[in-house]
Amino acid sequence: MSEEMRAIVKRSKEMWNTGNIGIADEIYSENFVIDYPFDPKICDLESYKKFVIETRKGMPDFNIAIEDMIAENDKIACRWVASGTHKVDFFGIPASGKKATWKGMSIYRFDSGKIAEAWYSEDALGMLQQLGVIPTE
Repeated sequence: MSEEMRAIVKRSKEMWNTGNIGIADEIYSENFVIDYPFDPKICDLESYKKFVIETRKGMPDFNIAIEDMIAENDKIACRWVASGTHKVDFFGIPASGKKATWKGMSIYRFDSGKIAEAWYSEDALGMLQQLGVIPTE
């Protein structure tokens, strides 16, 4: 099962990298729940899909690469690095034209072969500092 789960997590990153939201319906359960502290309104599959779309609008070259995955029972922990260039308005932040690279971790819980739950933690502060939204000093 862990190899199948790893393949599904890789597909989730493919969704982010290509913007192909149709992948979400293949790999996430209908009752998907997400814990994303950066924006608590992102809490279910529909709000998550909108988040992917909005992120890719703001950073059309958005890319996320998996650095590590660890699987145990029905969960996978994934360490990743994301990057993108802030080309257009991004969640109310005017375009800066700057590129940002930041790291994060996700934990996915699977049920019936699909991602049922996810917890995210990322260096949003570092990303916002690189975009010039928040001062570094």
